[in-house]
Amino acid sequence: MNTATHTQNTRIDEIGDGIYRISSRIPPSAMPGGFTFNQFLIKDAAPLLFHTGPRKLFTETVKAIEQVLPVRDLSYIAFSHFEPDECGALNEFLQAAPNAVPVCGRISAMVNMGDYAERTALAMNDKQLLELGDHTVQWLDAPHVPHGWDCGFLAETRTRTLFCGDLFTQSGAQHSPLTSDDILESSEACRLGMDYYAHAANTTHVLQHLASVQPTTLACMHGASWQGDGGQLLRRLGERLAKDGQVN
Repeated sequence: MNTATHTQNTRIDEIGDGIYRISSRIPPSAMPGGFTFNQFLIKDAAPLLFHTGPRKLFTETVKAIEQVLPVRDLSYIAFSHFEPDECGALNEFLQAAPNAVPVCGRISAMVNMGDYAERTALAMNDKQLLELGDHTVQWLDAPHVPHGWDCGFLAETRTRTLFCGDLFTQSGAQHSPLTSDDILESSEACRLGMDYYAHAANTTHVLQHLASVQPTTLACMHGASWQGDGGQLLRRLGERLAKDGQVN
C-alpha cells in the first residue's frame, strides 16, 4: 500500500488494492472533539469515487484525487444517500469530470437526483453489479440504516471492501487510515451521544443483508477504516441495536 500524501488538512492513503481513502480532518477548534470526512476512490479502467464530501471540501478532495489520477478521468460518482457530506459536491465533480455518471439507489434517483444532479443518475437495484475493470462493485439497498429512506452501500467484490457510509461513525480528528482495533465501542459511543440512527423495524434484516457479502474491510465515512471479519462486526452491531431498543 502507498504511503499518505497530504494536502493541508486532507490526506490520501491506499487501504486496499487500488482503493484509496481520502480523509479531511476537521479539528476540535472547528467542531467539538474533531471529526473526519472520508471519501473513497477506486482506481481502475472506469474510476469510481464513493461520496463527494461537502462542497466546501471540494478543492481539497480534488487535490487528493489528483495524486492518483486526473479528476476528469472519473467515470462514476457514487453515494450512499442524499446528504451534504455524501453528495454535496456532486455537481462540482460532474463539471470537473465531463464523462462521469452519478450512481445511487433507485429511491434516490427517483426522489432526489432528477432535480438535484446536472446529469442523469444510474439507478442501481439491490445486488446489482457494476464493472469497473479489475474491480466490481455491488449495490446493497439499506433503507433507513442508519438514516435515509434512500440509503444503500457499495461492496467491492474482489477486495471484499464494504463502503459502509455512516455505519461505525467514530468521532475525533486523529485516526489511522486502517485499523484492526475495536471500532464498535467508539462508534456506539458516538451513536448514543447523537442518536442519529433511524428507528426502523427492518434494521436487523438490513445488517444481516450487509453481513452476507462477508466484507473484510469496512470503509467508514467518519473515522478509521477497519479490517477483520466485517460480517461478524455488522451482526454485533445489530445485537447492540436490538439490546438498546433501537430496533424491533
